[in-house]
Amino acid sequence: MSKAKTDLPAVRLNAAVLTISDRRGPDDDTSGDYLAASLTDSGHYCVQRAISRDNIYAIRALLSQWILDPEINVIICNGGTGFSHKKSTIAAVTPLLDQVITGFGEQFRYLSYQDIGSSALQSDALAGTANRTLLFCIPGSGGACKLAWEKILKEQLDSRHRPCNFASEYLEPPKP
Repeated sequence: MSKAKTDLPAVRLNAAVLTISDRRGPDDDTSGDYLAASLTDSGHYCVQRAISRDNIYAIRALLSQWILDPEINVIICNGGTGFSHKKSTIAAVTPLLDQVITGFGEQFRYLSYQDIGSSALQSDALAGTANRTLLFCIPGSGGACKLAWEKILKEQLDSRHRPCNFASEYLEPPKP
């Protein structure tokens, strides 16, 4: 249940959405579409969108550009997080992180377990920060994207959510 405090200013974050898939294209990226629309509906800006093949180096190259861009506050990756030798997202992202937000993956798997049972074990949902950019990696299925957005990200990217949220970091300018 949200504990948003509406008398505080809402921070509008600049976000990028990366779909990681060898099968999806711009015309059928329903999970990326959902995340971009959800960001916008919540008052944020989706300033970048891309689809990357499931390749460690292709993922890292694009994410490194976005992490370096001071105008991007949040990156949401969807896809490539399952338990399979073909999945590269977590291997690509982990070395880029300055800090891991351990509770994100734990919370996502807990919520996912309520929907899909023990199959939730196979989700490598991950979050962290890199160069003051929040980075979230979630499974690419529509249900998983909706679960992550509705149950975690929507509140945590709302600067009015209490007792704490990730967006409050952007209320003050970075320290030198």
